[in-house]
Amino acid sequence: MRIALLQMTTGIDPAVNAHTLTDAIAEAATGGAAMLFTPEMSGLLDSNRARAAVSLHPEGDDPVLASVRKAAAEQRIWVHIGSLAVRGEDGKLANRGFVIDPEGNIRARYDKLHLFDVDLPTGESWRESASYTPGSGAVVVPTPAGKLGLAICYDMRFPDLFRALSDAGATILAVPAAFTRPTGAAHWHILLRARAIEAAAFVVAAAQTGVHEDGRATYGHSLVIDPWGEVLLDMGEDAGVGFAEIDPARTEDVRARIPVLSHRRPIPVVETAP
Repeated sequence: MRIALLQMTTGIDPAVNAHTLTDAIAEAATGGAAMLFTPEMSGLLDSNRARAAVSLHPEGDDPVLASVRKAAAEQRIWVHIGSLAVRGEDGKLANRGFVIDPEGNIRARYDKLHLFDVDLPTGESWRESASYTPGSGAVVVPTPAGKLGLAICYDMRFPDLFRALSDAGATILAVPAAFTRPTGAAHWHILLRARAIEAAAFVVAAAQTGVHEDGRATYGHSLVIDPWGEVLLDMGEDAGVGFAEIDPARTEDVRARIPVLSHRRPIPVVETAP
């Protein structure tokens, strides 16, 4: 089946970002894709918290989510919104992904489990936990592309999440991201190929790219990787919609050749050195 990925440079105006998303949905549908995948923070990317605050809403009031649901229904296509920043009842935010069906219904939600708090050698400093509440568990949802396991960006560094997803039946893993350029150049391809190989599953990673209105720069290189670790699509640094063909039988073939899932065992620590 054919899938599509949107690689975008999300800005500080949700209306402009929503227009980019709905255009991509139409392009993906016209191009024959059964499902479109979008990056982390598709609706708003703004490091200025005071300015961003006026554009952040509870899920039910989010205009970007409403626009995407409407477009998905009009174009009769599945959409995975990599994530949006939505307000919770406690006033804090959730970095939340959505799976939307061709009727515009929300089939699944996933709140990012691992929050990115780091000081980089470049001088960049990120404290996601200052504004966001982490999720509470893993999510797998049936889609035309297969059983889809959901993750977001920094989650890719935690193999236990992907083990839980594949143990729960996931055959395709979504890893939308807004990866920084230094860490992207060092780790993006390596980590995502490793996650595909370990889980013997497809990985679809729609990414942010370019220099954003708030001044940050993201790595791009949206990827589709097959269960053998082969890169089927690398979108480089340009924004736009890309397409890839995935064959669910490939997962069955790889898992039969190297049955890592059935060979997994719990590993107790039997001794620690003094």
